[in-house]
This record gives sequence, structure tokens and C-alpha cells, in this order.
Amino acid sequence: MAPQNSVVFEDFFPAMVEKLGAEGFMKELCNGFRLLVDGDKGVITFESLKKNSALLGLQDMSDEEAICMLREGDLDGDGALNEMEFCTLMLRLSPELMNSSMKLLVEAIVNF
Repeated sequence: MAPQNSVVFEDFFPAMVEKLGAEGFMKELCNGFRLLVDGDKGVITFESLKKNSALLGLQDMSDEEAICMLREGDLDGDGALNEMEFCTLMLRLSPELMNSSMKLLVEAIVNF
């Protein structure tokens, strides 16, 4: 359980979707990916995550936490996160968004 005065980032995701819509929210997730990506490799690596994490306020993330994040999101087993894996991981970290994911999918398809 988080301390009373702390804010957990997934608390903001439903509000972001409400404000930006599904398409706008996905664009913001993609912007987050671009902040963390290794420019030469086109994926988020351990090194790029550690180097760029302060841009997202995650400068205190331990090496173990970074490794766990990569493992959690690495669906293809290459040791890095591509854009789809990163966005999927971010959605999975927000239980409320997961519960309303069908609504988001329908909205995204309608607006496509």
C-alpha cells in the first residue's frame, strides 16, 4: 500500500484517457516510449532506461527495478521493450484501464 501522501502513476491513466481519448492517450504512451528508447537500437534497453528514466521522474529506480520492468514487459524475449511491448506494459500497470480496455479498443477502432 502506498503512503497516504504519495501518488501512484497508474492513478492518472484513467483521467488521461478521459481527457485525451483513447487515441490521444496512446500517443502520449508512445511519447513516453520515445523518451526512454535507445536511439540507435529503436528499443528500450536496460542502459537507455537507466539513462533516461529521470525524464519521467524515475531517477531513483534501482537496477533491479529496471531489470524487472524490462522482464515484465518483454513479450518476445529479446531483453528489450519495443513500442508495442512498452505500451502494453503501461496498460497492464493500470488495473482500472484493464477493466475498461474493451471500451478503449472500440473507441480507438471507431476513431481510426
